[in-house]
Amino acid sequence: MFVYKSEVLVTAMKWVNDSANEADVARLDDLINKRTEEGWEFVTYSYMANVGGIRSAILITFRKEK
Repeated sequence: MFVYKSEVLVTAMKWVNDSANEADVARLDDLINKRTEEGWEFVTYSYMANVGGIRSAILITFRKEK
């Protein structure tokens, strides 16, 4: 049996387009590596674009055994 943990990682402000950039990718890598060190296993992510907005988010899910 697993326990799941989901987190929202807000992207940097975007003025021209709404795609992830290198800084967003580095922050995502840092979060995944930090949670892995805490015993969590990366499961999945979903990029949630904010159409018409200047910020989007990435939903990341981790799991670990109970």
